[in-house]
Amino acid sequence: MADPTATSKSLSIAGVSIKDTFAEAFDMKATRLIVTADDRRWCDESARAMCGFGTSVIACGLEIAVEQTLSPEQTPDGRPGVAILAFGMSGKDLEKQIPRRAGQCVLTCPTTALYGGIPGGREVHPKRVPIGKSLRYFGDGNQISKQIQHLDADGRSRPVRYWRIPVMDGEFVCQHDVGRVDAIGGGNFILVGRTMQSVTIASRAAIDAMRELPGIITPFPGGTTRSGSKVGSKYAALFASTNDSFCPTLREVTPSELPSEANAAIEVVIDGLSFDEIAESMRVGITAACEAGASEGLLSVSAGNYGGKLGRHHFKLHELLADASSDSDSGAER
Repeated sequence: MADPTATSKSLSIAGVSIKDTFAEAFDMKATRLIVTADDRRWCDESARAMCGFGTSVIACGLEIAVEQTLSPEQTPDGRPGVAILAFGMSGKDLEKQIPRRAGQCVLTCPTTALYGGIPGGREVHPKRVPIGKSLRYFGDGNQISKQIQHLDADGRSRPVRYWRIPVMDGEFVCQHDVGRVDAIGGGNFILVGRTMQSVTIASRAAIDAMRELPGIITPFPGGTTRSGSKVGSKYAALFASTNDSFCPTLREVTPSELPSEANAAIEVVIDGLSFDEIAESMRVGITAACEAGASEGLLSVSAGNYGGKLGRHHFKLHELLADASSDSDSGAER
């Protein structure tokens, strides 16, 4: 077990070196949506479509993915559901992109309904993201609005407006609008290994361990990306380009962060509703990655940052993992 009071700059978990660096993250806006359906398959099909092409705000408009699978006991209408988190660089991005995805991917899917998942009404979150407010017009004048009283977590009753839009299997029910909150995007860690297999095993262990944690998503394919980026490019039209310091084929022609025996690196990118939720996911994910990948050739864990110039949220790996190792028998050594 690690001694969190130690002053040494070396830190490892299961023999995997943890670099003394930080992940740099930035402010975003977010909302939480709940999709339900008559059965799990329709629900998952709708969520899969809604979250498609949602890996990076660089080109996708939103970063969006399933946060958690919900049982009927956890949903507003007592049916199978999923919770989806969506992140944008601004409230306007959410207001533009969410109705589009809802209209094309939830309204279209048989038996589905769509609700807000951010607790608190307009008095708590006055900035709103439209859903039924925009989609109601598909009803061609046959749509019906209804307000229903709901109890908040503090026991206060408040009205929530819903729309009932006629469709060919009956009605599509959706909330008028949903709250949005301040959030954080770009938490990350980079897994460096001898082989692609070693970082694949480690990254999948990390994502599996992080999957059930609330308040975060890992929006890239399988939760990971091989095309980690840096700010700027030699081409004026691009504001991001390949993170050459982690590219093994460029080790001889550019300053490299890779040891000589490393031949692959994968980055895990995390968006979250709070600093603490991202920090916890990094602790859980990195620990799982090291324990699974150490015997397979995982060499080190690093993180992507831009010298503190991009975002104000800094996740320092040694601080995060020293705290984690002082609370559990994770195998960390310092």
